[in-house]
Amino acid sequence: MDVIKTQQISARPIEKVIVHPLVLLSIVDNYNRVARDTRKRVIGVLLGSSSKGTVDVTNSYAVPFEEDDKDPSIWFLDHNYHESMFSMFKRINAKEHVVGWYSTGPKLRENDLDIHGLFHDYVPNPVLIIIDVQPKELGIPTKAYYAVEEVKENATQKSQKVFVHVPSEIAAHEVEEIGVEHLLRDVKDTTISTLATEVTGKLAALKGLDARLREIRAYLDLVVDGKLPLNHEILYHLQDVFNLIPNLNVAELIKSFAVKTNDMMLVIYLSSLIRSVIALHNLINNKMLNKEHEKAEDAKPATIPAAAGS
Repeated sequence: MDVIKTQQISARPIEKVIVHPLVLLSIVDNYNRVARDTRKRVIGVLLGSSSKGTVDVTNSYAVPFEEDDKDPSIWFLDHNYHESMFSMFKRINAKEHVVGWYSTGPKLRENDLDIHGLFHDYVPNPVLIIIDVQPKELGIPTKAYYAVEEVKENATQKSQKVFVHVPSEIAAHEVEEIGVEHLLRDVKDTTISTLATEVTGKLAALKGLDARLREIRAYLDLVVDGKLPLNHEILYHLQDVFNLIPNLNVAELIKSFAVKTNDMMLVIYLSSLIRSVIALHNLINNKMLNKEHEKAEDAKPATIPAAAGS
């Protein structure tokens, strides 16, 4: 009875996936060793824990994998290697269990559902995380999915499993944060001021928001043109987004924005005036010091050099 209860709890729908930096570093290292400058992808096993619909991925290891580029149904995953590696990891940390698998995609492929089915032997509801090792857009390079049974409206049709997207985020323990900071020292210039760093972060966030808005617009254009089917769940989420947008056409809000902007511009204007006055003051002081030095040099008596041999 206890075993059945445990499986029911762990098989509940996944609400969030947390990926740790160690997992990302391990996957990137695996990709650079095996599939760099090729069209291949690498696959591995994710270790961690699952509780209350949240999957915490804390570790991973690569698994030998091969697939036919022309025929997606032909692929090979080394089960013996996976079994031996998991037994060794279990000796080191018994709390880490198999929670799913990863792929460097960079997108879902036809045989992913077949590979996903193998991991049901190790966890009731495995998770698939696609890691984009060469991201072209700003944002988190992880996309998480889990499989659900899709029931057909027509009773004569067989149900099939489909992937459902689940939110993912990057999180780290205190020890991991220290290690990541040491690694980022070689990447980020620590001499940059805090203001410049904040502006860079704001700019990156705005670029990411712009990319997401463009993606939403492209999707809606395809739906309007009839190239994509209407998905009510996506439209409900978009409606929630639009409902959360504040109404900026309120007179009081517009006035407060104008007052706040004018206050900031006044501070900037005063700062520019103060800088100009200080620069002019330093220029006058410099000229006065130069004149004093010139007078002191002119007041010195001229020295006549002694004749040679005297």
